[in-house]
Amino acid sequence: MKKKAFIYSLVLCYFLVACNSSQNSTEANNENSIAAPTALSYELIKVYPHDTSSYTQGLEWNDYKLLESTGLEGKSILQLLDTNMKLVGSKVKLDKEYFGEGTTLFKDKIYQLTWKSHKVFVYDAKTLKKINELYWPYEGWGLTHNDTSLIISTGESNIYFVDPIHFTIQKTLGVFNQYGYLSNLNELEYANGQLYANLYGRNEVVVIDPVSGQVKSSIDFSNILSQAGVKYDPLSIDAGYVMNGIAYQPKKNTFFITGKCWPVLVEVRLR
Repeated sequence: MKKKAFIYSLVLCYFLVACNSSQNSTEANNENSIAAPTALSYELIKVYPHDTSSYTQGLEWNDYKLLESTGLEGKSILQLLDTNMKLVGSKVKLDKEYFGEGTTLFKDKIYQLTWKSHKVFVYDAKTLKKINELYWPYEGWGLTHNDTSLIISTGESNIYFVDPIHFTIQKTLGVFNQYGYLSNLNELEYANGQLYANLYGRNEVVVIDPVSGQVKSSIDFSNILSQAGVKYDPLSIDAGYVMNGIAYQPKKNTFFITGKCWPVLVEVRLR
């Protein structure tokens, strides 16, 4: 009888230890879980016309001038627009073999990526005269900057912080949400200490912590075209006419949103 009681006590102890271990494991997993991004909303401020021949790849405000880079071989340009979206000066036309991508203005120089050519064109910000060409080993997609570095996306889940003079990589940042690493990062904008990124093929912008790489927030722009009064879906014309282009206007604390060959550029304020 004592032997049976001993065995029973042993089994009971094992069961309690196993349950406690399972509970501790669950609690540890809960503590280490990654929070889902916060859904942000927006207020539509104003709708502007956008040239439907502009296959927008990069968009950035510099004071009261909007810098836009467009893609497609033989159609890629770099241009400056005023607050009414009218051309300022002349367009810079890329040679027909280049597919223009993201652009940013950093310390009186404009940088423009190319898609697969591994070239970065550098222009004088005042004259738009090309003054240099740099090498980039990956595909070029989105481009922005903080106070010290250029920041590049390549369509994957990594974002690269790059030295603007030698174009060497200073830091590689893996972007992730609660499900794991997040790819298809496209056009970038750095604003208020956070990274904003278009997700290619989706009407969504994610807000990324530039230190950890975690996606902290997201904005769903699925209805922005209908809210802007556009009566058709650009995707019905071409599957490549996706949302792409986000530019922060610090003087108004608003963002400007557009897409490849979209007929509008929409100003919004995030909530």
